[in-house]
Amino acid sequence: MSILETRHLVWPEEAATQAFAARLAALPALRDATMELHGGLGAGKTSLVRHLLRALGVAGRIKSPSYAVLESYDLADWGGQGEVSHFDFYRFSDPREWEDAGFREIFARPGLKLCEWPEKAAGMLPEPDLRLHLDIRAEDEARLVRLEACTPRGQALLQGSLDA
Repeated sequence: MSILETRHLVWPEEAATQAFAARLAALPALRDATMELHGGLGAGKTSLVRHLLRALGVAGRIKSPSYAVLESYDLADWGGQGEVSHFDFYRFSDPREWEDAGFREIFARPGLKLCEWPEKAAGMLPEPDLRLHLDIRAEDEARLVRLEACTPRGQALLQGSLDA
């Protein structure tokens, strides 16, 4: 598990999260990327995914996959292209549940994969392109973000998402 580049950000309010998601959504490399989202309960993982899906054109209700484990979106339904698979592994008690659920096939095909609680599927997931660690700053509830690019695609996403 190599890290090619690391950056640190502060998102002082929800608008900063939304702006980051919009910049990320504009990058063509995102359409076939795998992203891991790390952070405790309430850190903003699902909020980031919602902003990203909205920026990609998804309309209507965006559900958290907490109970279903997977929510899929065909961007063609919203005027875009590609597929997004949003995973939430929080309820996994054993990483082998990932294999048992048949997720290897989903990860083998093209499309964006967004993985919340990836540590619950440790050892089963392919190396992500981009890893985001979200924490809440106690004094003002801003989000402290550590971005780790693990592949050349992840590095392009990291750099592109920081361009204003």
